[in-house]
Amino acid sequence: MMNHENQEDHFHETGNGLSRLKDFLTEFVYGSIDGSVTTFAVVAGAAGAELSTNIVLILGFANLIADGFSMSVGNYLSVKSEIDNYRRHEKVEYWEVDNLPEKEKEEIREIYATKGFEGPLLEEVVRVISSDKDRWVDIMMKEELEMNLPAESPVKTASVTFLSFVVIGFIPLLTYVINFFGSMESNMLFPLSCLFTSLAFVLIGYLKSYVNDTNKLKSIIETLLLGGIAATLSYFVGDVLEKLLS
Repeated sequence: MMNHENQEDHFHETGNGLSRLKDFLTEFVYGSIDGSVTTFAVVAGAAGAELSTNIVLILGFANLIADGFSMSVGNYLSVKSEIDNYRRHEKVEYWEVDNLPEKEKEEIREIYATKGFEGPLLEEVVRVISSDKDRWVDIMMKEELEMNLPAESPVKTASVTFLSFVVIGFIPLLTYVINFFGSMESNMLFPLSCLFTSLAFVLIGYLKSYVNDTNKLKSIIETLLLGGIAATLSYFVGDVLEKLLS
């Protein structure tokens, strides 16, 4: 059987694991939303303009790779900037702990006094925290500066974003790829693409409800509406431009 300390370590590790999984799932969901919506919009615009399958594939895959890469780069730079900013403030806190220990102890005392600690208990809290420099700085970062170090590396989060964008964003193009290698009724390509993409939106909406702790049905409907509106606008823009330019 696990002793009490081992149980605490186990629950702590499990909690961290679930938290990291949720972080990755968040990146996956929003990468998937962008990938599916933007690619579906390209497909809808091409369908409205009655472009050939080859043109749809060229436009779709160009959008899929370029936008996916752009989004992942933006994600990478955002997370890296957050980490760099954290490390910069952390360095300042280490310097203050080394050179201004009494001032930093007083800040710890003020922080925990506002939490209801007082008297000998407050002094014991200050003593315990200030006895370990790393713990001391960690407390100051979280309690004073309200900053937390991102759990995952910029490369990992950017990779998840790119992968989700490309994999889910490929779904609107699926029927056109099948038609390119095989043979399908041309008037069925866009309706089937709408069907498959709608199913993808349902899945994404469901996952989004888990990430945001919101109502599942509401999240699914919102995602379907978002994709539907984008596709409808693109379809009619393609249709109008095709008539004007032909």
